[in-house]
Amino acid sequence: MRIVFMGTPEFAVPSLDILVKNNYNIIMAVTQPDKPKGRGHRIACPPVKEYALKNKIPVMQPVKIGGKDSVEKLKLLEPDLFITCAFGQFLTEDVLGIPGMGTVNVHGSLLPKYRGAAPIQWAIINGEKKTGITTMLTVLKLDAGDMLMKSEIDIDNDITAGQLYVKMSLLGAQTLLSTVKGLESGTITPVPQIECDTCYAPRITRDTGLINWSASAWEIHNLIRGTNPWPGAYSFFKNERIRIWTSAIIDFDKKTEKCAGSVLDVSKEGFEVQTGKGIILVSQVQCDNARRLTVEQYICGHAVCVGDCFGSE
Repeated sequence: MRIVFMGTPEFAVPSLDILVKNNYNIIMAVTQPDKPKGRGHRIACPPVKEYALKNKIPVMQPVKIGGKDSVEKLKLLEPDLFITCAFGQFLTEDVLGIPGMGTVNVHGSLLPKYRGAAPIQWAIINGEKKTGITTMLTVLKLDAGDMLMKSEIDIDNDITAGQLYVKMSLLGAQTLLSTVKGLESGTITPVPQIECDTCYAPRITRDTGLINWSASAWEIHNLIRGTNPWPGAYSFFKNERIRIWTSAIIDFDKKTEKCAGSVLDVSKEGFEVQTGKGIILVSQVQCDNARRLTVEQYICGHAVCVGDCFGSE
């Protein structure tokens, strides 16, 4: 079986690696172009490219996968199967028509829920108790193809999006391997998605992390976890923007006479803050252009009193 693997970030590397280690014939790795990265804006290549070059796999980096030159190059490879995993570009009809066995996508949710760009983050933000990996056949409509295999994973109450991302990447690799073996043996029957059960996971932006303190403690805790490590949940405190990286729920229901966002207690463990429903403990923060600090470190250089208030602006 001649396989073209399409992927870009670290999430996709375990899926490519498991195919290589199981002696599948990866004839090409297709990934996004190199881009500037970090404060120095140095040009960096995607993790999938790094892996491919180390393993002597040819690499293709089209600006547009559906462009005429890209389509012709892919046709010349005479692939049996395309596999996509967090590739980052839509495949056109011309591209999807190339491999004889079709295109398999590794998606980070239990479809049909959370179609779209950020399923891991939104599953946490929305308070889901479980998520998983779905392999599916790729069609022109976003994440709407027939499902091949699913694997579930629990979402712990304190796990961050970054931590879940790592677990999901490994689960995705195992699910992909089982899927490819099933396609080879003819033991997989594609299952259509139920359209009425769909929901979407749009791209995360910097604005996604703005905390509404009138929300419940549980909702705010989920936002903090779901936007960690990027872009980070944030609020405004003492006339400056402050990111909140870690939190815990003190009480799910309690409502004091203080307004939402008010600091109820200050200790080295953190700030106890009133929300619209319940009390949350803020334990790690970061001001703009500064490093992350525990609250114990933060209060050494900042005067914080009971009654001070977090706000949306």
